[in-house]
Amino acid sequence: MSEAAKDKGARRASVKKRGSVSSLGSHDVKAKETTGKTKDSLSTVSYLDEAGHQEENARLVQMENTYIMAGPSKRFPVLVVTDILKDVLGSYLQEEKYDAELCRQMTKTISEVVKARIKELLIPRYKIVVLISIGQLGEQSMYLGSRCLWDAASDTFATHAFKNSSLLAVASVYAVYFE
Repeated sequence: MSEAAKDKGARRASVKKRGSVSSLGSHDVKAKETTGKTKDSLSTVSYLDEAGHQEENARLVQMENTYIMAGPSKRFPVLVVTDILKDVLGSYLQEEKYDAELCRQMTKTISEVVKARIKELLIPRYKIVVLISIGQLGEQSMYLGSRCLWDAASDTFATHAFKNSSLLAVASVYAVYFE
């Protein structure tokens, strides 16, 4: 094979593919809404494809805004999330003794587990923030506070405190509606 043919093949392989994919509207997929009303929506996914770089392309996919301004179609289930917090904190910390290094790792683990379990609920358009605080239980008091700017009509939170013989844990989940 000549050098010119090799160069031409190499240039063709390095050409970037560009395109977009559109999702099906609600008229193509049967909607499961309790009100019986369906809304037509169309989402577009833009992508950039380079030959030989599939792992990097997974990060380039971006969803475009749908601009739904009517508020959440499904409210954030505070009671279900509180039950998740009770279950996870109880299962991970029931028999644990306070150790600073162990508790540091447990806060990371518990927050990831809680976030994964909440995402399994498939609540659309909510950003989830999970905060876990674990402290030694002794002859002291602890105050936790948080502040944020949000819409009281659609944003909410769930919290649960857990205590055993040697530690105290407070878990908070903030659900902020993303328009």
